[in-house]
Amino acid sequence: MGREDQGINNNLHRWQTIPRTLCFVIFGSGAERQVLLLRGAPTKRVWPNRLNGVGGHIERNEDFLSATLREVHEETGLTVAQPRLAGIVHIDSGADVGIVMAVWTAEASNQNIVSSVEGALEWHSAAQLPTSDLVDDLAILLPKVLSMQPHDPPFFAHYSYDEQNQLRIAWQA
Repeated sequence: MGREDQGINNNLHRWQTIPRTLCFVIFGSGAERQVLLLRGAPTKRVWPNRLNGVGGHIERNEDFLSATLREVHEETGLTVAQPRLAGIVHIDSGADVGIVMAVWTAEASNQNIVSSVEGALEWHSAAQLPTSDLVDDLAILLPKVLSMQPHDPPFFAHYSYDEQNQLRIAWQA
């Protein structure tokens, strides 16, 4: 099958998306369970000084898993184990191009992290997350991801914004 057979025609003004990945790195278990969050650098255009998972754009030559592992290593210095797809989020930004984000969890064997230009890394108790500093969707997304069991199937969600520019999240069963 050639490229033309994929149904891509640049003259059709169809919805397009940018692929991204987001990973929540976990250390420990039970009451000692911690999640690694990235506090965006103050100079960042998007979410400066706000806490998020680690991740980013998927490069042309990558799949979602490879991109996740690369981003985690670039942003934390960690090589993680047992990456698990938690869900897929389709984000309608209100523009002509949206985002498709694969959400992952992975396990760290240690807490030896190296911050990057993306921001400062912080370990937080999974039981006591700092909700006031989280990026808008994480107050809802992160508890959902952290409560998932190994046998749970991935979730599917759609993000959009209302007339007041407030985030709306729709979950699919």
